[in-house]
Amino acid sequence: PFGVMVTPIKAIPGMPLLPYSPVGCQGCKALLNPYCRVDYHGKIWICPFCQQRNQFPQNYSDISEHSMPAELFPTYTSVEYQVGLKVPGRPPAPPAFLFVLDTCLTQEELQGLKDSLRQVLTLLPETALVGLISFGTNVSVHEIGYSECPKAYVFRGDTATSSDKLQDILGIGGSGRPAGKQQPRGIPNAPSGQPALGPAGSGGPGQGRFLLPVSECEFAMESAIEDLTVNNFTREPDHRMERATGAAVSVAVGLLECCCAGTPARLMLVTGGPCTRGPGQVVSSSMEEAIRSHKDLENSSTKFFNKALKFYSQLGQRLTLNSHVLDIYACALDQVGLAEMRPVVEATGGLMVMAETTSSHNFRTSLQKLLDRDAQGHLTMAFEGVLEVHMTKEIKVSGAIGPVSTLDQRGAAVAETEVGVGGTTAWKMCSLDERTSVALYYEVINQHSNQMPAGQIFTLQFVTRYQHGSGEQRIRVTTAARRWADPANPNDLVSGFDQEAAAVLMARQAAYKVDYEDSFDVLRWLDRTLIRITSRFGDYEKEKPSTFRIHDAFNLFPQFIFHLRRSQFLQVFNNSPDETAFFRLMLSREGVMGSLVMVQPTLVSYSFEGPAPALLDVSSICADRILLLDTYFVVVIFHGTTIAQWKKAGYQDQAEHEHFRTLLQAPKSDAEMLMKDRLPVPRLVECDQNGSQARFLLAKLNPSSTHNTQSANSQEIIFTDDVSLEVFMEHLAKLSVNT
Repeated sequence: PFGVMVTPIKAIPGMPLLPYSPVGCQGCKALLNPYCRVDYHGKIWICPFCQQRNQFPQNYSDISEHSMPAELFPTYTSVEYQVGLKVPGRPPAPPAFLFVLDTCLTQEELQGLKDSLRQVLTLLPETALVGLISFGTNVSVHEIGYSECPKAYVFRGDTATSSDKLQDILGIGGSGRPAGKQQPRGIPNAPSGQPALGPAGSGGPGQGRFLLPVSECEFAMESAIEDLTVNNFTREPDHRMERATGAAVSVAVGLLECCCAGTPARLMLVTGGPCTRGPGQVVSSSMEEAIRSHKDLENSSTKFFNKALKFYSQLGQRLTLNSHVLDIYACALDQVGLAEMRPVVEATGGLMVMAETTSSHNFRTSLQKLLDRDAQGHLTMAFEGVLEVHMTKEIKVSGAIGPVSTLDQRGAAVAETEVGVGGTTAWKMCSLDERTSVALYYEVINQHSNQMPAGQIFTLQFVTRYQHGSGEQRIRVTTAARRWADPANPNDLVSGFDQEAAAVLMARQAAYKVDYEDSFDVLRWLDRTLIRITSRFGDYEKEKPSTFRIHDAFNLFPQFIFHLRRSQFLQVFNNSPDETAFFRLMLSREGVMGSLVMVQPTLVSYSFEGPAPALLDVSSICADRILLLDTYFVVVIFHGTTIAQWKKAGYQDQAEHEHFRTLLQAPKSDAEMLMKDRLPVPRLVECDQNGSQARFLLAKLNPSSTHNTQSANSQEIIFTDDVSLEVFMEHLAKLSVNT
């Protein structure tokens, strides 16, 4: 088996944008690409996947060897087509943003949330639809289109409201608004009984009342947000707040189903604690009961987990049906139930952010960065994506791991063995951006009994259809060709090995497997895979570990696996189920470089001589150095003891110590550069050697010097029983030469 990391709509400099529709094969539906054989005289092209002969359409009648369309250029293996609007002659439906806000917060937290949302409203396109739902013990749907006074419909928080009942109560079903009710804004003189439509009559019922363009309701929306108050139900002593998160999400899903069926929409949930009431409950309100831990999950002693997981999975199916997205902003020091809600976020391609409070920098900045725009002023986010794969007959697709859901497009190209979301050659991606990546896994048919001829070409194609931020439909086509290697020639195999991509593919599969299998079995699977690789491609004498040398093309792969084995993706010690769910979700959507940083963080050392890369080892800690650690989720600036003492003495504020001031500023500037393009925005931690927050650095370093095995080259030790990279490599060499 082999895998491919695909970033469907990654920005590629020089990639052509073609203002016409692609040409497809009549047999397998693959699209025209540089690897097709073309008969320019007969105007025929042969598909490299199914060998079907296809006639070029009429608009290609002038092509020749000297006048080729861009998609046939050998240098354009990736092209993008502008295929116009989803419904010709009809303006594209603007995206909808439905804010679902928790009011079971302190007054300070609620005020911080209001400030953040007011700023977000200024970043949204004027045509974007916005709506508001607030929840505490019960759920309130705010009718921002009612101009006479603030108006909201209140739903019970202890039960799930069906879509039909929701439409009936809100008056947005087939019968339109309730008789005798206020005329919805945006539809002057609309006849009684007509559905309440949005701009140009293009929206579903409820647009014009509960979802309106920003340009029409900015004042009403700001007023509704400002009028929010802390949940007014009294909390009993030694009890948690009665929080109906599940009921609120259920109501929001039903509202979007009615108002934005088949059009892009994001449900943006901001919560400050766990759901303690109604559907989706993760813990009881009594403080005597602790929220579930990893030990509870392992022992199957959770009271609410399975029921909540099933509830949110069903909501995820409803959201993906309409290509709607769920984003979760968890602003709390304790768990809020992300482990239960992870399936719906992953299936819809949503964003998950963990912050301590609603005033945290990473919460506010992540909320704003989600709404970034390109040079033309369009949102960088894309909607309604479909990823489809085509391959030559010797290959079958096993599945995909990433922010995808299956489209059940079965056929001869589907492998029997499933990896991740399998059983299909097409997946839905409700939301994606330039960073969104998918890991695809393939298997070769009869590779043992029927060897492929060495040097023969095989081809893979990735077709992504999506709605661009401008509202137009686009198709990105990427085609790759590789040749079969000679299994008897190790050097031939080595030349095609990408150890960084292989490490990320292994990490994704391991993180996926550990959700369904025992973690010990997953670690054994990783170990066996690594031993097979090193024993096959290592250079050694049988049963002599001292002679073991690994090929240069694999020299980093063992240490990637070493750091993966002790990472937060496979080890749950000192992490809550919510944190583990967040880490694994982010690993499943980030590209190769970002995922490598998650698995094996980067470390830079700063001194008066300038910055320099440092080993991810405890020996890199020096009293007169500053270390910058990037774990992707947290960026740590670590001051050695001498640097910390100088800083405490205020030397950086003295004119004669300008070089020291420059030294202190250098890692801060680099940290800002690292954080600038991340979403969600990582947390920044500044700490000193021997300080309490130094644990963020020590937990990621190779423990070459511990309380049991102190090294003379190290100024610091780590109190741990974990083996070091050196011991790991010694054991790997022993096992490899004896296999």
